[in-house]
Amino acid sequence: MERIKDHPVLQPEERGTVKFTFDGRECKALEGEVLSSALYANGIKIFSYHKKDSSPQGIFCANGQCAQCSVIADGLSVKSCVTPVREGMEVKTLRGAAKLPLGTCLQDFGGVEELEVDALIIGGGPSGLAAAAELGKLNVNTLIIDDKAKFGGKLVLQTHKFFGSVEDCYAGTRGVDIAEKLEEELKKYPSVKAWTSATCLAVFSDKKVGVLRGDKYCLVRPRAVISASGAREKSLAFPGNTLPGVYGAGAFQTLVNRDLVRPSKRLFIVGGGNVGLIAAYHAVQAGIQVVGLIEAQEQCGGYKVHADKIKRLGLPVYTRHTILRADGKKELETVTIAGVDGNFKPLPGTERTFKADTLLIAVGLNSVDEFQAQALEAGMNAFVCGDAEEIAEASAAMFSGKITAHKVLKSLGVMAAPVPQFWFDRLEVLKSRPGATRPPEAKDHQKTVYPVLHCRQEIPCNPCVTVCPKKSIKLSGDSIMSVPRFSGDCIGCFKCLLICPGLAVTIVDYRKDPKNPSVALPFEIGRGLVKKGDNVRLTGWEGADLGEAEVIDVKDFKAENTMIVVVKASPETADLAVSLKLYSAETGDRSPAGLARAEDETIICRCERVSLGEIRRAIRSGMRDLNQLKAVTRAGMGACGSKTCSSLLMNIFRSEGVDPKEVTAFTKRPLFVEAPLGVFSNVKCAGRDGEGTGWSGF
Repeated sequence: MERIKDHPVLQPEERGTVKFTFDGRECKALEGEVLSSALYANGIKIFSYHKKDSSPQGIFCANGQCAQCSVIADGLSVKSCVTPVREGMEVKTLRGAAKLPLGTCLQDFGGVEELEVDALIIGGGPSGLAAAAELGKLNVNTLIIDDKAKFGGKLVLQTHKFFGSVEDCYAGTRGVDIAEKLEEELKKYPSVKAWTSATCLAVFSDKKVGVLRGDKYCLVRPRAVISASGAREKSLAFPGNTLPGVYGAGAFQTLVNRDLVRPSKRLFIVGGGNVGLIAAYHAVQAGIQVVGLIEAQEQCGGYKVHADKIKRLGLPVYTRHTILRADGKKELETVTIAGVDGNFKPLPGTERTFKADTLLIAVGLNSVDEFQAQALEAGMNAFVCGDAEEIAEASAAMFSGKITAHKVLKSLGVMAAPVPQFWFDRLEVLKSRPGATRPPEAKDHQKTVYPVLHCRQEIPCNPCVTVCPKKSIKLSGDSIMSVPRFSGDCIGCFKCLLICPGLAVTIVDYRKDPKNPSVALPFEIGRGLVKKGDNVRLTGWEGADLGEAEVIDVKDFKAENTMIVVVKASPETADLAVSLKLYSAETGDRSPAGLARAEDETIICRCERVSLGEIRRAIRSGMRDLNQLKAVTRAGMGACGSKTCSSLLMNIFRSEGVDPKEVTAFTKRPLFVEAPLGVFSNVKCAGRDGEGTGWSGF
């Protein structure tokens, strides 16, 4: 069993176990756990074999957006990532065109309840929860739904502290804790109904929304609807991209941080945005070796403090590199990368191959905007917020939800005043891309104890300024994007160090020894990993090696889930030291050029296993209609409804010199999510044993 029992931030809950079988093998799961996590905890990564070519299939999104994790459970094909395990459940590998049992019969039709609300919020992530709270404050009859068992969206996957503004979006607080705060806030407002495990199936032309809550289907008629449905991960085209072990960074965080399952021993990451950089840090917290992270651009696109945080630990980050291929007999075994030129073309002779059992794809997100599009088409009073509107950080999503709620209040006649302009200005700041990186400033004081602020990039963040009891840390400019500076007195209270989301504050202390100062460093990798008396290697703000130092104390601030490692330093290194180097980079094996499988074999449509070559031939024949392309090649015809491959298909059109304006888009399916037909009339069925089984067997 690969479960995480010792984590520096997360504490496993006491839960009972249930037994189930997988292809006849007895397995154990935790109560309430979804099948995909339970299978990974039992060391199982292959969930199906594709009907087209018998290729092994594993997870990709672990978020219900694709269908790559499908299995047969008690005779039915289900998505394992959203299906809870039940005692005695019989689970089997989905093999080819499996014959499903038809041994159930119609027993009774149920009625479909209709519910009227002032506002319906689709999505219980940071933006949806923030919007619901604002509506609840003014007693608006609100229903917020989410298809997961717990509210919070991606916040429940985030163990790191958030950037942004303390007063606007809980900056300096861990994502998992923000999720709890937002959910707890809703309990204050009786007018807000909150449904978990409730999926929006469709928005209809009569301005009703179909919602499946558990096994009960109902229709909701809202006066206003807010799409706070978040985003889905982008896929990436390269040979071997569908091997079990190749999946999205969000799926990895779901396994590791939500379900405390250790899915990997050797991990490689594609993508240097915040998602990829954070996933690397989460991996080392979970005791997983990060073999490397690659980014095609000259610099990582995420916050510099995220990149520096992993570089300081010794994790290798390769910029100007791309993924060539992933290889393995049944599961991922190796990853091959190469440097790229100015046109992002691989440079012959730079190929390197690394052993890895997991490859994370962290190359961006696409908005889940189909709810909003259909609501507008139906003529509804429709609003959108968070990542469903624009991809940004969760801090911006929360403020976006607040603004959207006030737009709804105005549309409902509850408030007459428009949303203040300064709110929109503040949102733009929270959404800001990283600005300039300032060089470290020379020390301009002779204090005997003081903080050193190693955050030099302009990003929206102010926790250290807010928490300083002496008000000695101030922003260098008027904007929250300004870098912080120390000016004044310090009492060595560690508050700025403990709250910093980037682990970029250290405390230098000369009070006990004017010649050999101590340096307090933030540390949240693992308890017991570093002990008093150890000799450790220090690293600077960008990961430079500063030599060895002795650990003179380790303080554990359990309320903040952060440790402080105090080392003895020299005056020359005291102001430079930021972290401890824990890992050594591997060089990989040099690979001769031309080893990659034919590029045309790369799979574009995962559901139907349609290759790049097939797509190219269709485009070169003159096809400019995605619906025609689907009819000819089956690309986009699978269970996910083209959610995973549509953006890849458009990229191929561009690469073939076709203007996207010439391409006719897919006709959207009427349903957002697959559902048995019987749910729309709440059919009750009799199972093979004659007992009522609900609609699932119909």
